[in-house]
Amino acid sequence: MKILHLDTNHPLLITQLNDLGFTNDEDYTSSKEIIESKISHYDGIILRSRFSIDQQFLNTATNLRFIGRVGAGLENIDCDYATQKGIKLIAAPEGNRNAVGEHALGMLLSLINKLNKADCEVRQGLWQREANRGIELDGKTIGLIGYGNMGKAFAKKLRGFDVEVLCYDIKSNVEDGNAKQVSLEELQKKSDVLSLHTPQTPQTVGMINSKFINDFKKPFWFINTARGKSVITNDLVAALKSGKIFGAGLDVLEYEKSSFEDMFKMDATSSAVEMPEAFDYLIKADNVLLTPHVAGWTVESKEKLAQTIVDKIKAEFYNS
Repeated sequence: MKILHLDTNHPLLITQLNDLGFTNDEDYTSSKEIIESKISHYDGIILRSRFSIDQQFLNTATNLRFIGRVGAGLENIDCDYATQKGIKLIAAPEGNRNAVGEHALGMLLSLINKLNKADCEVRQGLWQREANRGIELDGKTIGLIGYGNMGKAFAKKLRGFDVEVLCYDIKSNVEDGNAKQVSLEELQKKSDVLSLHTPQTPQTVGMINSKFINDFKKPFWFINTARGKSVITNDLVAALKSGKIFGAGLDVLEYEKSSFEDMFKMDATSSAVEMPEAFDYLIKADNVLLTPHVAGWTVESKEKLAQTIVDKIKAEFYNS
């Protein structure tokens, strides 16, 4: 079987696949059109999020047996059409779930203890103790929306705290010893913290809007390490201004490109970055913590993601 690699990943990915007898080619720079012109020669492709795998691409991939995504989500792939064509879809949420859980916890603790704000002030020569008085996580109720690999990993990290962890998921019977599954209404009634762990689907795009936020009984802290397009940023900013949301930790943003490698477009007439007004507010707010889609992006997860893909390809196609 011949595999085309479209993004760089941990070297073990190609090394181990070579050892298993697969033929591995690499093309990290050609345009999508050039890749389409030769994709019919390959049985498999492995990528992160370089470009979308749409119907046109899949129609040219006449011998394709699998698509491996070195990451968790598959929103850049027309999954329904690929499945219709008998193409196996392989993702690796197991590879970076621990990293995401740790990142979400780190963001939450930083926000409620005002660590980022206090750090910036001390570096400016300000020593404001009362203004940086934090709150403790113990005694709070943490609400998780989405209780798959990522949600479960975050709930596991919370076991050392005296907190109640609730989860809501479209699937039934997903709760475990770390979280109690409840209705969305109960989660919105009780939560002091909301953490999002959902994939990007038509149902989740724009899910966190003004109505959704205002349905929470209490003001709350918000963490998003899932997908940026699940949040309407203008509505989030309005809630931050009103105090309905105490603070937000955002690893992902609505403005990201689908590759996740960049964010804003350039203004063709002035060569300036088009900066949305809502984002301008976020970058100036001292109760907002921002990171560039790196929650699952650790030294360890890079290796674990690659190993997960190898293991799944081996289980599905080795000697087939």
